Amino acid sequence: MQKLARVRSVAAWSGCSITSRCQSTVANPALRNDEHPVKYEGPDYNTTKVIRKENLSPAMSTYYSEPLLIHQGKMQWLWDHSGKKYLDMFGGIVTVSVGHCHPKVNQALHKQIDKLWHTTNIYMHPTVHEYAAKLADKMPGNLKNVYFVNSGSEANDLAMYMARLYTGNHDILSFRNAYHGMSPYTMGLTAHSTWKFNVPTGMGIHHVMNPDVYRGLWGHQGCRDCPVVPKGVQVCAESEGDCATAVDNYMDQFEEVVRYSLPKGKSVAGFFAESIQGVGGSVQYPKGYLKKAFARTRELGGVCISDEVQTGFGRTGEHFWGFQGHGVIPDIVTMAKGIGNGFPLAAVVTTPEIAATMGQALHFNTFGGNPMAGAVGISVLDVMDEEKTMENSKVVGTYLLEKLVTLVDKYEIVGDVRGKGLMIGIEMVEDKASKKPLNGVDMMKIWDQTKDSGVLIGKGGHFGQVFRMKPPMCINKQDADFTVQVLEEAIHAVNKTR
Repeated sequence: MQKLARVRSVAAWSGCSITSRCQSTVANPALRNDEHPVKYEGPDYNTTKVIRKENLSPAMSTYYSEPLLIHQGKMQWLWDHSGKKYLDMFGGIVTVSVGHCHPKVNQALHKQIDKLWHTTNIYMHPTVHEYAAKLADKMPGNLKNVYFVNSGSEANDLAMYMARLYTGNHDILSFRNAYHGMSPYTMGLTAHSTWKFNVPTGMGIHHVMNPDVYRGLWGHQGCRDCPVVPKGVQVCAESEGDCATAVDNYMDQFEEVVRYSLPKGKSVAGFFAESIQGVGGSVQYPKGYLKKAFARTRELGGVCISDEVQTGFGRTGEHFWGFQGHGVIPDIVTMAKGIGNGFPLAAVVTTPEIAATMGQALHFNTFGGNPMAGAVGISVLDVMDEEKTMENSKVVGTYLLEKLVTLVDKYEIVGDVRGKGLMIGIEMVEDKASKKPLNGVDMMKIWDQTKDSGVLIGKGGHFGQVFRMKPPMCINKQDADFTVQVLEEAIHAVNKTR
């Protein structure tokens, strides 16, 4: 009776009925907020579904059994067409970095729109220059030359081109399980069959074994740079014990590709690596692996390329760039998503020596570095500094990870919790011994229930078996508590029926 009364209390606040699918017994922090959504004035829900089916590409898949129709956002909150409020724990696929419609970023864009939208870079305008200098100041080493583009795929396209021009080599290495974009060029870098079409892509690209210490052949959960481990797992220091063994074995597999798939000599153009794999399921490598892989790439004549599209801008908590957590400095860095807090903006940052190769011919991007994007980018960096979003990612992200890792000990179907800062993955399995991915039906039940209870999380991994949490970096511990409780209720409901 006490639990039913609590459900009634939450349902009354949220507009859900007792008989609806909104069954969480958790007090949603959003419900104590006095804000009210703007009235929805677009096409109704069913009309929108028809338009999507008939007029949009079928490649535009939707989340959940009953797709959401979102029309408003503010900081970590989203509202659907009915006025229901959700805690956004996925940030528009790791894109909303400082909060939906952040007032300072909005103000910067409004101010710029009233002055100048577009000229392209055939003329000088102030924002692109101010922003380039401000972004370069965030980079370590000699990473000082900035090229602005509009998406992560464009950024990785350009990085591939730069690597080949600069080295004079053609062959590029990336990881199995990596995701680097869906343009025809970057589709070759991406190594997920679920993202592949039956057309030729990826000439000269080779995928090395993914150094996944949970699902891979070597290593264990204590071998990675994660602030939490399940009970009973021994943490390894870098270059010691199981961690050192895992690094050596995965590097042997790296050498296998070099030995059998590449021309002899210094034939590598570049090696791409995410600091933590995003779409692949928040996969972390054994400590010390990237140092050795970068060093070997340079011995082979190649440049090292860090894809910071998801891990950049302080999301991992301790450093502004994810690669800094591995103790490396790449030759080229690509970035997008959180760079513009949802505005179309991306960049490639490299050394002056590598950048000089682009002067061999004309190169132009119509919208790259446009006045509006520059104004947004400057404002986003300012907000990150002023509101200490990197520090918040560490504090709240670690707190969230500490709560989530307890689910590994409680439930047989929770195989792993990993990540750093607010870049988190929860891997679901049929059982811990086999690590067989949890079946799609049960995954969907859990996913749908979290949504119905007011929390939006992502999903990834090759088998769709990893829940992904990459929220706006403004969330707080109360949001973390609510998220864990909602997720645990959903997991518990599925677990008890097995």
